[in-house]
Amino acid sequence: MAAETQTELTTVYQVKGMTCGHCEGAVSGEISALPGVTSVTAVAKIGEVTVVSAAPLDREAVRAAVDEAGYELV
Repeated sequence: MAAETQTELTTVYQVKGMTCGHCEGAVSGEISALPGVTSVTAVAKIGEVTVVSAAPLDREAVRAAVDEAGYELV
């Protein structure tokens, strides 16, 4: 039985307007819904969202997800 190796890509985005845990959850939830996303970690204090995905994500799709959550991709 051969093990399959999958390469994951980690991208860090700057998001403006996050101030609390609710903000982090809203942004994480929207980005998590994008195809290929395996992990999202949002940190309001520094305005960063780290996204792990199976392939590069379309920046406009990420922007739309962040907009849908009510915040702004910088």
